[in-house]
Order: sequence, then C-alpha cells, then structure tokens
Amino acid sequence: MPFTANPNDIDPEETREWEESLQAVLDQDGPERAHFLLETLIDRARRRGAHLPYKATTAYVNTIPPHMEAKLPGDAAMEKRIRDIIRWNAMAIVVGANRAEDGLGGHIASFASSATLYDVGFNYFWHAPTEEHGGDMVFIQGHSSPGIYARAYLEGRLSEDDLRRFRQEVKPGGLSSYPHPWLMPGFWQFPTVSMGLGPIMAIYQARFMQYMRNRGLIQSEGRKVWAFMGDGEMDEPESLGAISLAGREKLDNLIFVVNCNLQRLDGPVRGNGSIIQELEGVFRGAGWNVLKVIWGSNWDPLLAKDQTGLLARRMEEAVDGEYQAYKASGSGAYVRKHFFGKYPELEEMVAKMSDEQIWDLTRGGHDPHKVYAAYAAAMQSDGRPTVILAKTVKGYGMGEAGEGQNISHQQKKMGEHALRQYRDNNHIPVSDADLEKTPFYKPEEDSEEIKYLKARREALGGYLPKRNTEAPKLPIPELGAFKTLLQGSGKRDISTTMAFVRFLTVLTRDKNLKQHLVPIIPDEARTFGMEGMFRQLGIYSPFGQLYTPVDEGQIAPYIEKTDGQILEEGINEAGATSSWIAAGTAYANHGVPMIPFYIFYSMFGFQRVGDLIWAAGDMQARGFLIGGTSGRTTLNGEGLQHQDGHSHLQAATVPNCVSYDPTYSFELAVILQDGLRRMYAEQENVFYYVTTMNENYHHPAMPEGAEEGIRKGIYRLKQGGEGSLRAALLGSGTILREAEQAAEILATHYSVATDIYSVTSYNELRRDGLACERWNRLHPEAEAKVPYLAQVLAGFEGPVISATDYMKSYSDQIRPFVQQPFVALGTDGFGRSDTRRALRDHFEVDHRHIVVATLKALADNDKIEPSRVSDAIQQFGIDPDTPDPQYA
Repeated sequence: MPFTANPNDIDPEETREWEESLQAVLDQDGPERAHFLLETLIDRARRRGAHLPYKATTAYVNTIPPHMEAKLPGDAAMEKRIRDIIRWNAMAIVVGANRAEDGLGGHIASFASSATLYDVGFNYFWHAPTEEHGGDMVFIQGHSSPGIYARAYLEGRLSEDDLRRFRQEVKPGGLSSYPHPWLMPGFWQFPTVSMGLGPIMAIYQARFMQYMRNRGLIQSEGRKVWAFMGDGEMDEPESLGAISLAGREKLDNLIFVVNCNLQRLDGPVRGNGSIIQELEGVFRGAGWNVLKVIWGSNWDPLLAKDQTGLLARRMEEAVDGEYQAYKASGSGAYVRKHFFGKYPELEEMVAKMSDEQIWDLTRGGHDPHKVYAAYAAAMQSDGRPTVILAKTVKGYGMGEAGEGQNISHQQKKMGEHALRQYRDNNHIPVSDADLEKTPFYKPEEDSEEIKYLKARREALGGYLPKRNTEAPKLPIPELGAFKTLLQGSGKRDISTTMAFVRFLTVLTRDKNLKQHLVPIIPDEARTFGMEGMFRQLGIYSPFGQLYTPVDEGQIAPYIEKTDGQILEEGINEAGATSSWIAAGTAYANHGVPMIPFYIFYSMFGFQRVGDLIWAAGDMQARGFLIGGTSGRTTLNGEGLQHQDGHSHLQAATVPNCVSYDPTYSFELAVILQDGLRRMYAEQENVFYYVTTMNENYHHPAMPEGAEEGIRKGIYRLKQGGEGSLRAALLGSGTILREAEQAAEILATHYSVATDIYSVTSYNELRRDGLACERWNRLHPEAEAKVPYLAQVLAGFEGPVISATDYMKSYSDQIRPFVQQPFVALGTDGFGRSDTRRALRDHFEVDHRHIVVATLKALADNDKIEPSRVSDAIQQFGIDPDTPDPQYA
C-alpha cells in the first residue's frame, strides 16, 4: 500500500510505520483482525478523551469479503434457468393483460430488478408453516406481485387461466393487482403496496412475535420476518420511523431487504448522492446489522487487484445518477469511458477486457452467490435486526424497453424488438411468430426445472406465500358477566371510558380470555384511567425492568416485565396501530387468536393512521379500536387539533369496520360483548371502532329488550306522552343527554310529546338501509325489505331531529331511510378550546338548539306558528346572526 504524506501530518515517518503495521496485519491475519485492532484503538482513544467523530458508513463495497461468503449449495445454473422463466412469465402477465384490455396497468421493472432477491429466498430461506416450524413472514414488495404469480404458476398453484385474469378481480378467480389478503385470502399474507406500511408493519410483527414468545404463547425458534422494499420507498416516514425500536429491542428475527435499483417512479432516488450509503448510515446508527450487496462476483478479481484503493474510491465517488446512466447506455464502451476512464490506472486495469465483459460486470443484487451469502449471514445475526442493501438495475434485462431508464416503472407494454431481446436474454423457447401473443412458458411437469423448483419448496415445508386462517374459537362470556355495567352507575357519575376499563377488567379475570388480551396504550394510560393495570398485567419489555421505578411505592407503579401483557407504545400512534394489526392478525400468522384493545385519542386514530387501518381491513385484522375522548365538544380544553368530529365518517369508509358511538355503560357492554362473539366465536372478518368519552355523568340501567337495537344501531330509550304535537329526538355519545334535556323542555314548556332514541351506530343503520335498498332494486317482484331504522320509526308521526357530537353528515347519512321530516344537527367546523357548554352552544348541538330545531320542524309542517320558534330563540338567548360555526 503506497504511502502519501498529508501536509497536516506532524510526523510522516511515524504515520508510515503505522500504515506498514496495518498492512502487515491485513496480509498475515486478514481484515477481521485489522478491524478488531482498529476498533480497540478507537475505543481506547475515546476513553482517554480523544475526539473521534463517528463515521456511519463503510466503503462502497460488499460488506462480506469473498473469503467469508457462505457458498450457494444448490445448482446455480438450474436456478438461473428457472429464474429466467419466472422473469419472462412475470413480464407476460403484465404485457398480456394490457394487450387484452388497455389500462389495466401493472409493473414489469420492479420484479425484473429483484427476481434474484426473491429467488434465493424461496429456494433456501423462507420456511412455510409446519408442525415443527411456525413459518416465516414475508412482506413482498407490492409492485413485484407478477413475479410471485409467475413462480406460483410453475409450482402448479396457479393456472394459465389465472394468469390471464391479472388485475381482473371483480369475478372470483382473478389475480389481485398487488398483495391483497382480502381478495386472495389463502394466498397473500400482508398488503404492502401502500408504500412505507410494509416496513413498519414488519417491525411490529417481529416485535409481536417476540412478545408472544416471551409470554409463553408460541414457540418462535427459527422464525423470521422478511420485508422487501424499494430504495425510493424508504423516503416514506413509516419506512424508517420505527427502525430504532427494532434496534433497541434487538429484534434479530427481523430482516429488511432493500432493493436499491437507484430509481423511484419518476427518476433517480438520489441522483446527486448515494442512497445505499445514506441508508447504511441511518440503519447503523439505529443499531442494525447492515450488509451491503453492491458488486457481483465478476467484480472480485478487479477489487483484488485494487492495491491502492483507487477502484473502491471511484466506486464511492460516482453518484447514483451516474450509475443509472451507465446502465441506461446499454454499452460497455460507455462504462469503460465514463467510469473506468476517469483515472488512467483504472482504464489500464480493464484494458484487456472487452466492452462486452465490462457490460457484464454484475451488480450484487443480481448475483445469487452474493445474495445467498448475505441472507445466510443475516440468519446468523444475534441481537440485532439486519438490513440488506442490494444494488440492482431497474428493469434488469428489459433492454431498450426500459432497463435503467426513468420510464421503467411505467412500462406496461413491450414492442416486438424489445420482446425478442427479452426472450433472448432469458433464453425462452418462444418462436418469433408467437412473440406477438406473449405466451407463458412452463416446462413439462416431469422436467428437471419443475422438479428442482418443487423440491426446494418441499425442503422448506411447502409453498409461500400462503395465508392460514385456522385458529381455535374462543369461549366468550355471556352478557350477564358484565352486570355491573348493565345495572347502571348508581349514585356515581362515570364516563364511558371508565366503563370500558371496567369491561376490560372483567376480561382480565376470565380464565379463558385473559391470556389472549393485548391492551395497547400510546402513553395515555392515566388519561384513560388504565394505570391500575400496570401492576396487574405488567408492561411488556424484552429486558424486564433494569431500574427501580420512581413510583414504586404507589398504588399503580410503572412496572415493566419480560412477560408483561400491556404494550405501552409511547407517543407513537403509527407504531401502536401496527402493534394492534400484529395482534389482530395473530390468528392467521401464529394460529393463536389475540384480542387487542387499542385505546387512543379519537382524533389521532383514523385521521393520523387511516392508511394503516385500511391495510388492517385488507388483511382481516380482528380486534377493538377504542377512540377515547371522542367528539368535538367533549374534549373541551384541548382545542382544534385534539377535537374529533369526523372519525366515525372515516370509519365508515372501511368496509369491514363496525363502528359505534355509545352513550351509556350498558350500551358499551352490549357492543363489546357482541364484538367478541362475532370476531372470536363466529370468527367474522370484521374489526370494531368504538368511541368513548371522558365526560362524567349518571348511567341508567339497561331498558328491557334493548340489546337487539343496541347491536343494530338504534333503540327507543324513552317514550313521550300523549299529545297532538309529537317529535322524535335521536342522539349518540354525550349529545344524547342534551337530547334528553331538550325532551323535558319540549314536554314542559311547549307541550311536545317526545320519544328519545339512542343511536349507537349511524354507520350500521346506513349499511342496513343500503343493503335493503339494493335487495329491493334487484328483486322487484319480491316483498320489499324494510330497513331496521324504518321499522323502529314505523307509525311515528312527527319530525325526527338528530344531534351528535360529529359532523352533520354523520347522522344525515340515514336521511333516505327516514320517512318523517328529518333534521340533522352536528359539529361542522374546526374545534376550539372552551367549556363544554360553550362549545355545544357554538356548534349548535346543545339542548336549546335541539329544542329550536324541533319547533322549527313542527312549524315547517304547519303544526305550530313560526312565531313560537322566534320566541324560543329569544328566550334561550340565541343570537341568530352569529357566524356559522362551519366557517367560523
């Protein structure tokens, strides 16, 4: 190694001696010994006070040197043959679909770049669930789905007819565009195409696997969670937002594989920099084991010649935009000139290589030997999660149709010349005459390729991806087990949040369910009155508690346990939701049904993590989301960003989300008990969103016969007296109590007999109404079905006034199914901080406005004079010219 003096070096001769010593260690004992000595010296210097800045990156070469690589044990030539066929069929799926029906879309380039990364995993590492092995979880990058279908076709899991139904999902049997468990429930494990969700969900699945192991619920020996993602996807906040948790909790059952093809959808990921180096620094800083797979095996001889380090220097100084240009050029001569040609020494190094040989220098992610070595090393990582940064080419093998070009991601079609080139590159026996049809190719069932492919999977327990849904049903306690909630609150005023905690407490004492409960709290246990569970259940920590908590002597100390049951997620709604998803899908991933209750500020639920909740619906998660301190006027002191008036509308957008807004503890008990029955006894693929409040008030006992109405969404709480003037008041949450107060005023001061209805779910009433409407439309000669809401209100004469703590559109959605005159009151507009009374006046949902709305509806129907409405407005001190709260 030649020595070059630094002008700032105060003793060049001593520096030369150190370098010569280092070279001697490298020559005699290898780089591992040299690394150990250097790290020891650095540590000693830092302990003596030396300032040695930390460098988060290593050289731009493979992390694993050739002499330390685990050797690929199988038939590399056979595996390449199979990989080429899969690449061809993956392309044919997309191109064929778009020739038959323009506009179906699909992606060729992503899988073309990552085929080797998947192939090595399928052949050697990913175990299917068996009696001896719980099975690995593999989060497959969404845009690579055609490649997974192409492999399943060769395995015999999918037919050619199936492949021709790509992205044609309306009728059963079509292949979903991306990994969607809802559409292909026996095939896909996880939905990943919403970028960034795969990484964060994978982290919390790996963590939940450790949680279940530490609680003695499963055996997880040998199981890994693998997550595939693109380098552009890493810019999503969710992709990197939780990696510190994985490092902190030493999740060595987690492996990320980042396909670094250097391109996102429109252009380079880091044209002016290096995404691999950037990600290495980020992950190393978070405590991960980082393995870079940058260069293929045919670079090894060149790097071995690089005694001066100039080649490694050139590799590191070239930015990603240049690397993209090298591949987009399609020319070895271009690479020779622009990469090696920058330095005469490098140009001389490759002088005897042909342009074709230079062009064939492979990136590491396309070399199965390098990929296998990295995967094998990742499997041995102890105490740290691993990220593999694999350098590839976007659209690898696509040639002029998009290899390394900015247009690669959007390519859905290929011309005849490009198809011929792709066929030749992959050695597919398809004639020129048949190219236009873009046929699929599958060797005979008894061919060496098919036998080899199947043998590899048989050795790993079976086929993947595969989703299992077999899990034992749980015995659910009868409603009577929650009698303290059904009997009312007696002389005490309580909130529905307190009622929820009481319900959960009953479950923690149920011998059949206790072990299945997963309470999830985002750093708000005391807000929700759940701190008492710290001592009872313990807070999960893989390390137990290495300190004495400051509140040790108090009733509810902060107790962490290795087998703790509570997941205390800190200020992290996305992480808490991902934990909830992991628990809610445990029945499919571990064969053990878990019952997650995740309670959070309702404003920070659907609004903040709605994409994750949508994914939960896709993967058929089961469990309870509890939107605490809900409503726009109930969380009175917090203001605009804390007050929720729309989460139920957002809940309505998720087809399998069942949502309720109960007012009283008995309603909550009926809803939660029925949810347990539906999800864990009947095993329905639904999940529940239930809002609770922090407002204390008296809770009555449950009226006789109310259960059915509570479940379906509405029941009559109180019946008004006799009279010529009649009205029905509907309410939910805390605003139901305003309706009750309004009913007393209407009866006492205006002689209006008022029936009061508690609407536990406007969303469920609308769904029922729409289902009846559709059935009637498609069965015109059959007896018409009547929506449950219309049945409840049948025969009632008078206006119906609905008031909630949510936007008017929440209750207005039932208008088509109400035969009577209908008025919706709600809390449109931004929230703000004030007293509850002031807020309900501001949003015009308090008892006074409910009275005025009722009188106005009666006047509109010629039941009373309009002047009586004006008198009421004046008597209540309502300013009719106040700004509309919707815009205020």
